[in-house]
Amino acid sequence: MKQIEVQILQQSYLLSCHEGHEGRLLNAVERVDSAMTRIRDAGKVRSRERIAVLAALNLAFAIADREAAAPAAQQTIALAAGAMARPASLLPADDEQHHLQMLVRRLDQALAADSRLL
Repeated sequence: MKQIEVQILQQSYLLSCHEGHEGRLLNAVERVDSAMTRIRDAGKVRSRERIAVLAALNLAFAIADREAAAPAAQQTIALAAGAMARPASLLPADDEQHHLQMLVRRLDQALAADSRLL
């Protein structure tokens, strides 16, 4: 195990991680520090403990949103692949328009999580 000293919200922590996972740990530290800093800088919460809980909840919601969006994105890709496999001329005009609208709606849903702030 390797130990790395990091700073989160201007406080030092000595963290352990497996060899070769330092980059992942530093990435996680950066995300947590960034989330906590945004909450602190908003000025409404001063307690370090409350800031940490709010940051953890924001990060957990972001993960849950991505996990929920992943199956929708996979389904959209599968639908798009299926639509490309058959010539558009074989689809009635109304069905083609409806199919395209559904694809756009699903893409919007899948990509919506990317525009949310923590």
